[in-house]
Amino acid sequence: MLKKQKLAIIRAWYPNAMTTIDSVNRLIDFVEETLELEPTQVMLADSICSDDVNSIQYPARAMEFLGPFKMGGLDGFPFTGLTGMGAFASHVPDSGAVFIYYGPHIGITKTGVIGEIHRLGQHQNSGCCGAAKGALAKLLTNQIVEGNITELDYQMNTIEQILWKQKDRIVQAETPLFEATEVIYEAIDKRINELVAQTSYTCKYVILMGAVLVNSDSDMGSYTSAKRFDVIDLTTNERQDLLAHFN
Repeated sequence: MLKKQKLAIIRAWYPNAMTTIDSVNRLIDFVEETLELEPTQVMLADSICSDDVNSIQYPARAMEFLGPFKMGGLDGFPFTGLTGMGAFASHVPDSGAVFIYYGPHIGITKTGVIGEIHRLGQHQNSGCCGAAKGALAKLLTNQIVEGNITELDYQMNTIEQILWKQKDRIVQAETPLFEATEVIYEAIDKRINELVAQTSYTCKYVILMGAVLVNSDSDMGSYTSAKRFDVIDLTTNERQDLLAHFN
């Protein structure tokens, strides 16, 4: 299947999607040409789901950066919190930048089915993101109890509470799983920005890229639908929204 055919399938759901390979290539060009930094001056952190497919489909060129530091747990929520952000911030080169890529993920098969992918070696499709689908199933059957977060399933319970707070919006949506993923993205974006605001960095720039990471079948690869691309100049405290330029 040609690249343009693959993109057409993904863009039926996420019109601005590009391959994760292209998104990393574009980022490296930006770092080198606009910020005038080498990739080895950039410390990468990601807050994406711990699902193994995200490791399998991780773009190779991302390894040109330092890291990655892993901030995310189930469906990408930054469960490492302030301690994780502070640790990550202390690892960055003084003259460089931090780059934080974050957001939930969702599967789309080559036939356009959302919430599933065909994984290598399996005969049938499996859920993606399984945590989001599980939390949504509990939401739709009224099994989520407000404020219920346990030690045994802390991360899953947190995802459940995020959805519970937006129950009406999700239940009334044309595609509840798509809407649930949007809700989770918004919660992650809010938390990342809270953590950044309370963290001290000794480098020149903080680059924030919020997105929905779209996984697909093993022969389709993965895609990024960017929702935020902000650059904070720490020498001036100026924050620029460059999403239009990135897309």
